[in-house]
Formats: sequence, structure tokens, C-alpha cells
Amino acid sequence: MVAPLSVWPWENLGPFKYLLYGPFLAQVLYSRMGEDAAKSSWCLHLLIIWGLRSSIHLLLGSFGNMLFLNQTRRIIKQGVDFKQIDREWDWDNFLILQAFVAFMAYYIFPSLADLPLWNTRGLITVLMLHIGASEPLYYWAHRCFHGKYLFTNYHSLHHESAVPQVFTAGHATFLEHLMLAIIAGIPILGSSWLGHGSLSLAYGYLVVFDVLRCLGHCNVEFIPYHIFERLPLLRYLIYTPTYHSLHHTDLNTNFCLFMPLFDAVGNTLNSKSWQLQKEMNSGCEKSRRVIPDFVFLAHVVDLSSSMHAPFVFRSLASLPYATRLFLLTLLPIAFMVMLAMWAWAKTFVISFYNLRGRLHQTWAVPRFGFQYFLPFAAAGINKQIEEAILDADKLGVKVISLAALNKNEALNGGGTMFVNKLPDLKVRVVHGNTLTAAVILNDVPKDVAEVFLTGATSKLGRAIALYLCRRRVRVLMLTLSTERFEQIKKEAPTDCQNYLVQVTKYQAARTCKTWIVGKWITPREQSWAPPGTHFHQFVVPPIFSFRKDCTYGDLAAMRLPDDVKGLGSCEYTMDRGVVHACHAGGVVHLLEGWTHHEVGAIDVDRIDLVWNAALKHGFKPVSACE
Repeated sequence: MVAPLSVWPWENLGPFKYLLYGPFLAQVLYSRMGEDAAKSSWCLHLLIIWGLRSSIHLLLGSFGNMLFLNQTRRIIKQGVDFKQIDREWDWDNFLILQAFVAFMAYYIFPSLADLPLWNTRGLITVLMLHIGASEPLYYWAHRCFHGKYLFTNYHSLHHESAVPQVFTAGHATFLEHLMLAIIAGIPILGSSWLGHGSLSLAYGYLVVFDVLRCLGHCNVEFIPYHIFERLPLLRYLIYTPTYHSLHHTDLNTNFCLFMPLFDAVGNTLNSKSWQLQKEMNSGCEKSRRVIPDFVFLAHVVDLSSSMHAPFVFRSLASLPYATRLFLLTLLPIAFMVMLAMWAWAKTFVISFYNLRGRLHQTWAVPRFGFQYFLPFAAAGINKQIEEAILDADKLGVKVISLAALNKNEALNGGGTMFVNKLPDLKVRVVHGNTLTAAVILNDVPKDVAEVFLTGATSKLGRAIALYLCRRRVRVLMLTLSTERFEQIKKEAPTDCQNYLVQVTKYQAARTCKTWIVGKWITPREQSWAPPGTHFHQFVVPPIFSFRKDCTYGDLAAMRLPDDVKGLGSCEYTMDRGVVHACHAGGVVHLLEGWTHHEVGAIDVDRIDLVWNAALKHGFKPVSACE
């Protein structure tokens, strides 16, 4: 049985909880007809404050996840995993609660309807009430919630989050936030009772209250320590992110709301509070940077997917990418950001996770997919990739894996250009396509006698064709280039060459039920496949699932080993915990300790070797996980 007031009344409503703001909106609209303007004004203020406070949490949440700005200033280094994100999904429940509490206060104290816009004396009154009432009351209540019963049944929910985040501030039980609403309301109501209240004061106090709560949980120490060296008393008047993070690691210290003075008086001030903050601010930032062992070098796909990043919307980034209507309103902003990235940005860190004690990061080249097909942009893109490789080499990264178009054959020969140009590299450059080929090939049934292959002369297409012909599988290779087909055919063993057949039209596959798609095909081209065909694919973006009488495979991908830690974002359209096969291939390269570069043409002889190594290290093909 759950403890009283430990769950939210609207817990099971999901996104429909926002309908609870409906009465406020209805009252505002109703007032347009001239009815009860005072009540309407109060409801309008509640809606504006809700929007403002939500925006504060979202913006500061984005700041906390901007690894390219603050990775050296993160206090707790581990990543935020999917479990924590899911637990904190309804972080904004307290905003609904406080809106209803404020509406009830309006009915109990009608004088709130007549608050002036500004009252200078109210600032002093609010400050006195906050220091004299809100701070000590919160400190006392917080210590009580760390008692055995209250902590077990209520406050432990807040401390389940291993890594404090902005949204952790709102992750607590109904009872705790009811208490917090009262504490935050004392200065606002008190100043109004004393005749010093104002709308500006109510807005300003709640904004500052939320900002300080968010910054205390942001896990990024950005407050300069020298301020406290020059003004020693200030350290007792305002806390820092480091100060509050210690409360999450040492539960019996640092209970204050915003003022460490009360911890000092209550003898609960953590002795490491000032020293840890000083350490976070001292020394060279490079010396505090945690060096990754593995880097997956990606790029932005398009404007819409550019918002699928932890530092934009953490919750959406924790789900597979999908187009959402509300994101369309942000496309103009994304467009301006794209132009700025094109002009000034360098490769930056997006996300990270840990696997067996090794740090894995995803970096992004600041270029969008369409830019890779602009002839005049190729040199600039290669320069960005080269600089990223050199940075990784300088840092001591062991493996850097090129993603998607960063290893385009026409752009840089699948990474060959960089290896040839930089012969002294210590970091291993890999395209990971050997494992991509292995995933595709192991998804093809063992008893298949014939396959139809598009994109047949590409890097992957070549490897797939050569591997299958060795298995005595007849491969219908769709290509108009007889020269490239003959080159590939010559690479096959003499007794297997007759299994490679050049075709120039889709009609040639009218009786073949196994299609391996490496070049995007239209619904009309799909119509040549017989009923019951299965479309394997390694084309980006995936083809449309047009045929209802056929089945469609996913892009080549593998599920990360079960012991991955701190993973909290999805890789483009992949499910949670699933990465593109080329990403997995780079990780396997690291785990195996291979010292060669994997660039250029795929070594067909290594396909089975890489596949078995991936399985050995706990990677699972996506089809086997479903």
C-alpha cells in the first residue's frame, strides 16, 4: 500500500494531464465576453507563469546537457540513463499543482486580484520573508524528510536519480511539492498581506526560485570560485551546483534551500563544499576533461532530426527519432542554427556512455546531410573530419569510427584519404562497414539460392556480392556499369564467378523473393518484386514500406551489450540501446584491440571474424532481440 499523498492524482493521465489547464483557459476566453475580468486576469497570469516556468526548466535543462560547453565542468561524471529519464518524465507535475494552489489562494484572499504592477517596498519584504520563513521552514522540513519513514515513503523518489539534472528538481512526490508550494507562497502572500505585494514581485520571485532550484540540480559548476574568495560571507548566502550535488552523494549534509547559512547553523554543512567547488574552478580545463577511448563521428541528417539531441529535448532524444508536428514550428530556428554551424562551428560532443570502464562519445561534424552532395562543400567537410581525427589522436582516443556520409567513397574513399595523408596516426580510423555487411548477410536465410542486389557496386554491395557468391548463392547485381561489375567479378574465386550475374532492369527480379537494397528504390520499382518478398536494406533513408504483401527489414544495427552504462539517447531512428552496425563495428575494433585501420574496401575474409567478435562481446543482432 502506498503512503498517503505519495502519488500524483493525475499520474495515469499521461499527456492528457495538460487538459487540467483547460478551466483556466476557458475562464480567460469566457471573460472576453465581459464576465468577471478579475478572475480572468488571474487565470491568464497563471497560464503565463506556467509557460515561463516550463521554459526556464527546458532552457536550463538544455544547458546542463550541452557537453560541448560544459563537459569539463560536470560534477558527477556518469551519464543519465533511460531509467532516470523515464522516472523524471513527469517532472512538471508540480507546475500543475502550484497553479491550482495559486487559484485557491485567489478565492481565499480576493485582494490578490488587485495587486499593482510594481511595489518597491515589496522587494525588501519578500527578501525578509524568504530568509526568515521560507529558508528555515524548508531546511527543517527537508531534514524531516530524511527521517526513516518519510525518506522511505516519499523523499527516496527524488534521490533515485543518480545524476542530478534540472528535471530532477521537479521529480518528487505530491506531498513534497505541496510543502514546497506553501514555502514558495509564503513570501508572495506575506508581502500581499502587508500591502507590499505586486505582480512583478510574484513573477520575479517564482522565476528566481525556479532558476536557483534548476541551477542547483544542473550538475554543472559554472559559478567562479574567486567571487567567494573576495566576498567570503557570500558563500553562506547562496549555494552552488557543487554544494547541492554533495547532498545527493552524502545524504546527511547540505539540506538548505538556497542559503548554506542554515546548514552551518544546523551543523549539517558538508566539509568538502568549498574545496570541491574550488577544485572544479581551478586548473586547466583540459586536465579535467575525461578522455574517451572510442568516438563515433556522426553528422546532422536534416533540419528536423537536428532537434533530436539531448541538449535540445532530452525526453525526445531518449526515443527513436520521429517527425513531431510541434517541432515543425521550430524549423526556422533550426535553419538559422544550421547557417551559423556552417559558418563557424567545429566538431562537437553530443552524447556519451560507458562500456566496461571505457568512455564512448558521439561527436558531430557540423554539417547536414544535403551539404555532403554539394560539390563546393566537399573540401570543407573533409577538413572538419580531418580536424576531428587529429583532435582524437591528440587526446589519446584509441578508435574513431566514421558514420554515414563521413565515410562516403566519393568524399574521401571511405576514410582512406585521411589514413594516407596522416600516416603517423595513433588513433585507429574505421568505417565499421565490415560488421554492417556481416549483419546484413547473417539476416539472409542460409537456404536462399538467389538474391537481387541494388547498389551492387558500392562498398557494401561489392562485399555482399562476393561473400554470397562464395556461398554458392546466385546474385543478380543491378548495375549499368559493366566495367565495375567485371572488376568485382574478377575478385571472386574462379569457381564462384558464374554466381555473379549483371542485370540492368528491375524486371529481372520478378521471381526473386530476397531483395538486398543498397540504393533507394521507388514504390514503382518495388512493384516488380513478387508477393512474399523480403527487403533487406542498407540504404539511408530506409525505403518506404509500400508493399503490404511483402516484408521490410530494418537498417543494419546491433544492440549494445547489457552492461552498457549511462546511455540515455537513441541513435537517430534506432530503438533504445540499439546502434547502427558501423557504430558497433568501431566498438568491436576497440574491444578486440585491433591495431589496423579499417578504411576503403571491405575485406571479405574478415566478415565472419568481425561478426563472431561482436557476438563474443555481447552485441546482439536486432532481429534476435525482437
